[in-house]
Amino acid sequence: MLPPYPDDHAFGFDAGSRRPDGDVDDNAWDSPASDDDALDNPGRRSHRVLPAPPAALALVIVGILAVVVAAVLLVRSAPADISPISFPSTAGPTAGPTSASMAKRAAGQSDSPVPRSEVAQLVISVVGLVHKPGLVRLRPQARVADAIAAAGGARPGADLLSLNLARPLHDGDQIIVGLSGDGGRAALRSAVIGVDGSGGSPTPGAAPAPGGGSPTPAATAGKVNLNTATVAELDALPGVGPVTAAAIIDWRNRNGRFTSVDQLAEVDGIGPGRLAKLRDKVTV
Repeated sequence: MLPPYPDDHAFGFDAGSRRPDGDVDDNAWDSPASDDDALDNPGRRSHRVLPAPPAALALVIVGILAVVVAAVLLVRSAPADISPISFPSTAGPTAGPTSASMAKRAAGQSDSPVPRSEVAQLVISVVGLVHKPGLVRLRPQARVADAIAAAGGARPGADLLSLNLARPLHDGDQIIVGLSGDGGRAALRSAVIGVDGSGGSPTPGAAPAPGGGSPTPAATAGKVNLNTATVAELDALPGVGPVTAAAIIDWRNRNGRFTSVDQLAEVDGIGPGRLAKLRDKVTV
């Protein structure tokens, strides 16, 4: 038998635990005798420490319960999502914007027309016996007197009695300053023509046009209708100036519609020669 190594007791076996070939007997390492020796010798440390199975199982269960409780508390503390309540619309279906309206909005234009009272300034045509006939620009809510003053004032002999100088103006109106005759009687009555060319509301001293029929359209394309033409359209005719154009409008306001081109001979300032030039240019 080989003598024991000096440190055999440090590894928990003695000389009897070693086989004759010098190897350690594995069965002797975990033999009950060695365990008993550890119990008999309290100062000797055991080489196997195993936790008790019931204690380990209890630790696992406690850990699982702690995770479940933490998850429940986290869910309860989170704020609930509140979805808005949608009510059914009582209004009818709304048509979407058309391509035309979208194009207007892209161009900065409004769908609704601008009222007359909201324009930045009024553009008024003043013709007849004034010092500076033509277009004048006035502030909104300007009066007839303001337009005549902006045109340089009335010339001597102008018919101002037929005009309501306090009448409010609208953008695009035209003021015709006529000629006063002998004894205060107007030889060429003044008038205010609206943008529709109808003469607007009757001015003081002007007789309303009889017959309420609608204007007759021009029978031939390119001809000027004497019953619907404005002062500007009549002024563009050959041999007709602002004063003669105003005289035609004045005859229409006093006598009603023209029924024949020959009635132009009754207008002041139109003689046979001028009538011959206008016969192929106008119609009723």
